Amino acid sequence: MAQNSITTTIDPKSGFCKSNSVFYSKRKPILLSSNGSLDITTFISARAHNGKIAYVDAATGRHLTFTQVWQAVDSLSSCLSDLGIRKGHVVLLLSPNSIYFPIICLSVMSLGAIITTTNPLNTPREIGKQIANSKPVLAFTIHSLLPKLADSKLPVVLIGGGDSRSSNLKIVSTLEEMLKKEPSQTRVKDRVTQDDTATLLYSSGTTGESKGVVSSHGNLIAMVQTVLSRFRLEDGEQCFLCTVPMFHIYGLAVFASGLLASGSTVVVLSKFEMDEMLSSIEKYRVTYLPLVPPILIAMINNANNIKRKYNLESLESVLSGGAPLSKEVIEGFIEKYPTVKILQGYGLTETAGVGASTDSLVESRRYGTAGLMSPSMEAKVVDPVTGEALGVNRTGELWLRGPSVMKGYFSNPEATTSTLDSEGWLRTGDLCYFDEDGYIFVVDRLKELIKYKGYQVAPAELEALLLTHSEVTDAAVIPFPDKDVGQFPMAYVVRKAGSNLSETAVMEFIAKQVAPYKRIRRVSFVSAIPKNPSGKILRKDLIKLATSKI
Repeated sequence: MAQNSITTTIDPKSGFCKSNSVFYSKRKPILLSSNGSLDITTFISARAHNGKIAYVDAATGRHLTFTQVWQAVDSLSSCLSDLGIRKGHVVLLLSPNSIYFPIICLSVMSLGAIITTTNPLNTPREIGKQIANSKPVLAFTIHSLLPKLADSKLPVVLIGGGDSRSSNLKIVSTLEEMLKKEPSQTRVKDRVTQDDTATLLYSSGTTGESKGVVSSHGNLIAMVQTVLSRFRLEDGEQCFLCTVPMFHIYGLAVFASGLLASGSTVVVLSKFEMDEMLSSIEKYRVTYLPLVPPILIAMINNANNIKRKYNLESLESVLSGGAPLSKEVIEGFIEKYPTVKILQGYGLTETAGVGASTDSLVESRRYGTAGLMSPSMEAKVVDPVTGEALGVNRTGELWLRGPSVMKGYFSNPEATTSTLDSEGWLRTGDLCYFDEDGYIFVVDRLKELIKYKGYQVAPAELEALLLTHSEVTDAAVIPFPDKDVGQFPMAYVVRKAGSNLSETAVMEFIAKQVAPYKRIRRVSFVSAIPKNPSGKILRKDLIKLATSKI
């Protein structure tokens, strides 16, 4: 069907087209570059940078101007080329956040090589699995993490100082030495296209084995354009605080690329620590604070002490991503921090972090919404059982299609074909619905639904209720196997300090508020809920813990 005939059938309120059952973004489309020979590094470096300081190390105050960033990228790219790094080679980055993290990523990608990142907290076994899968030819890491690469035999570029003589790894250079080199004008330059692979990031694996997500330069360019469209910064320079790990898509998309293109200043925390985050807001006059829900909840719970110790008057907005915020959390934050806007977003590694967002407090107060779809995105809501594409206010699995959707899973054609169809639709695995105004509401993960006697129970609903209890700090709900009913809801609960809340009290609290099949029938108290870097509950870890005691 021609685009103009589709346009005539699109509901302007919801963005839904009845003729093909597709929801279209209500946002102004991003302008995709027609230049096929364009890499993400060149695209970002060509942006007009209004700011002077690009990155600041929160702990030391050490900083890089935009000019210094691009000088460093040129120098490092030359050195990598001299080492033989070429288009298609994979380079591993194992490091906490630093002002040099973006430089390493941009330098690798400028050569047409592929950057793969991993969590510094991962065990050597977990890192080894990623190395075996992605087959990198070089690694960047810091001295204290060298033991985690000991079995890899990879050549290493060392970030920062430290005596590496005790390591059995081959240290080919240090980042400091490489950045001192004058860029070579005669280095080998492979032709890089928008379709070439730029990043290989491993999905969080909240419901199963982690998979390598292959994103192209074109995917990342679309992601940067979406970030630029969301943060309209014409009114002056803004300062963002990087609280989330750059190895994760949230951190890589926003802090290591998108905001660099916007000309904003990014203050980098090497690791998250609440007091350092708050003192950095005060010290560097931070205006935007992207974070994940657990941090936001901690800010609510400790608001009186925080406001007594820290001056947060510069803070204009917090931007929450990684998991939906409940009505209680949003209202609690607004009450404690009335001058700060609270915005939300939704995205996946498979969509380069792009999906949906709210852009105003009014939108965020549509409680539970992830916002409007990102520019140039399309969606379907599909009944998981019948495969029928559904309309407004009907819940089903969210399918997404757009310029930031991944190429596929690395060396895993089976997983790719089960997630991406021939028309480019990505099955997100999230149960969602669109309301009559085009706002997305994430109900739950499809694979995490609890099946009780054939009834479907959404863990997120029960978790939201548990968080309203005055003696509960955090909670997670999992399916517990049972031979009579199939599965029933089990809750892991973090009690507030000094609380003697009992299992029976928790179960009774929920039983009063839900249908009988949704009742929690088992409770375990824990000191903390395990979560991935984006704030999603690691239910598979809790399921393993619960079932190990059967």
